[in-house]
Amino acid sequence: MSYTHTRARRSVAALSLCLVPVLALTACGGGDSDADRAAGPETATTLTVATNKDAGPLNIFAGQTDQMTELVYDKLLAPSPYVAEPQPWLATSVEQVDAKTWEVGLRDDVKWHDGEKFTADDVMFSFHFMHAAPTGRFTHHINDTPSISTVVPTDDGGVRFVCDYACPELGTVTLADLPILPEHVWSAVDPADVKQVTDLPIGTGPFKLVDYSPTSGYRFEANTEYFAGKPTVDELKMPVIPDASATFTALRSGEIDATTRPLNPELVDQFKSTPDIGVIEAAPLQYPELKLNFLEEPFAEARFRTAVSRAVDRDQLLDVVALGRGRPATQGYVHPDAPYAKPDTNTPYDADEARTILDELGYRDVDGDGKREKPNGEKLPLTLYVDGGLAPDVRAAELLQEDFAAVGIDVSIKALDAGSISEVSSDKSYDMLITTNSPHAVADSTQFIMSHRSGNLWKHPSLPYPEFDALYEEWKATETNEDRINALYKIQDVFNKQPTAIGLYYPEEYWGYRSDKFGGWVVTPGYGIVQKWSFLPRDVAEKAHAIAPND
Repeated sequence: MSYTHTRARRSVAALSLCLVPVLALTACGGGDSDADRAAGPETATTLTVATNKDAGPLNIFAGQTDQMTELVYDKLLAPSPYVAEPQPWLATSVEQVDAKTWEVGLRDDVKWHDGEKFTADDVMFSFHFMHAAPTGRFTHHINDTPSISTVVPTDDGGVRFVCDYACPELGTVTLADLPILPEHVWSAVDPADVKQVTDLPIGTGPFKLVDYSPTSGYRFEANTEYFAGKPTVDELKMPVIPDASATFTALRSGEIDATTRPLNPELVDQFKSTPDIGVIEAAPLQYPELKLNFLEEPFAEARFRTAVSRAVDRDQLLDVVALGRGRPATQGYVHPDAPYAKPDTNTPYDADEARTILDELGYRDVDGDGKREKPNGEKLPLTLYVDGGLAPDVRAAELLQEDFAAVGIDVSIKALDAGSISEVSSDKSYDMLITTNSPHAVADSTQFIMSHRSGNLWKHPSLPYPEFDALYEEWKATETNEDRINALYKIQDVFNKQPTAIGLYYPEEYWGYRSDKFGGWVVTPGYGIVQKWSFLPRDVAEKAHAIAPND
């Protein structure tokens, strides 16, 4: 059973056709064949699903994971910014009034988990509160990209959003990404202190988080009064199992029923032949990447980054590390299945061109040892950091080391534990680093812009980058979705020519589950199988466009 994410270019016209109350959708809803459904029971009393890390008490301002958070919270549109046509969810209608203004109608039959009624006040509060909160996963949607200046009620109980500059993607991206918070809960919290909140969250979503412990993990109970329909699973238990080997052993033995961790490539065939185990294939909107520290030489030099990119044999990485399961990352940073990906951009492997560029920049092998020196004659020792607990990443590092040696760049590998890798990444105290990005980073068009401003891909405007500076102003001046995507195409071309993060391969993902316990699993683009749509009636997920198309 496999799913792909068929990329579709967004348009305001398509948006207006399908943005109607989600539970009344028919013609705009998706669908799939019964033959392609996961094997197993459609309902379950209790499921045990291992999570690979402790995300705390699901405070959306402090280290949460989107998949778990959305069990508790809802958004105005569903399922995410990663589909071409998100559908109204807490909203009943979404209309773009002019280049800077959107109006949203709201449902009147939704309650928070504590019984309080959901209203327009909660929506307005959520956007105002996130505007005041410290920078985090969701705040750029209000403060910068886009920049929302006004959120006010409409006469019919809805909400009007006004942006500081044109925001044609507000309806398909921002409103489909930002969770709505209960005013009566969060209004008691100082925005400056949001990251310290440890209370269990109250949302409108299909599950209530009723217990959390860093040692025992999470326990969710179904919200039986959920406005979209009663969940198909009564209870979710989510123990934290950080070790991959222990996770897959527990899945095989039946100790757990599924996991938030996809199977390692070498385990796929084993699990496919294991009784009572099902395997679902998906095309994820994330991939392993090589990050370059553009704040320091030599990576501050754009052409040096070009040379490094040309030296990477992405076909070999795919064949050796992912066992050929996926695609080589030759289309650049934006995932090729993202709604705004430029289809014909390219990041080729060309070791000869890499050598030529390095020669022209003055990086030459002066002493004949096969390793290039800096233009001033000094050694050029570079270090590649990798999580030593992730075997695929370690193997990728070894292949990259060979690729760079082939063009005369001397690179040593330093393996660290996951915590140290996170610290090195946050501090930017590395030359090069292998990590796995997120759908938010590589499939959200506004985050692609924000990453150039936040210090992730660049540090605009404080760090000079004339080519991006001009294109950013062009992007900002556009007023239609079509023109904005065309501007994004140009930015993708510039970035891919001199990247600060290099895609290694676009993998396929394989998710194992206990088919004797539950078969309601569906793949949602960017979310895998462990997410709210797997635990709701299938027709609800289809109408929300939450199920990835089948092969």
